[in-house]
Amino acid sequence: MKGELRNAKEAIRWATDYLLKATAEPDVIYVQDHACWERPEDMDTPRTVIKIDRNTPGTEVAAETGAALASASLVFRKSDRTYSKLLLKRAISFADKYRGSYSSGLKKFVCPYYCSYSGFQVTKNYLNTNINREVVLTFGQLA
Repeated sequence: MKGELRNAKEAIRWATDYLLKATAEPDVIYVQDHACWERPEDMDTPRTVIKIDRNTPGTEVAAETGAALASASLVFRKSDRTYSKLLLKRAISFADKYRGSYSSGLKKFVCPYYCSYSGFQVTKNYLNTNINREVVLTFGQLA
């Protein structure tokens, strides 16, 4: 990366810090609606914060958030082991808890952009066959 590795890690940490804040409450992930696709500096549309939990599941969001945290943990495994382990621990803590389509429980907030008609089954099948194997592999690399 010719001298840009530090900057890349800072950018990744900025994003993972955001995800850590969004997942700080046990068994909850906070996300935003998708009503606005603008640059943040041009945005004048209010953004709704939505809670993914037992009552409003979101397999897609939980799996993507868990994958982002777990993969980012690999970036920091040598340079900041404590942070790396935190990312992985958080990813594991909710990676397979929110079974149910994101667009079913939160339709008024996520449709039409993220309506899912069959994606949950694909995600569910993937989680059933791969989540434990991938988490063990990732955790094994940190140990």
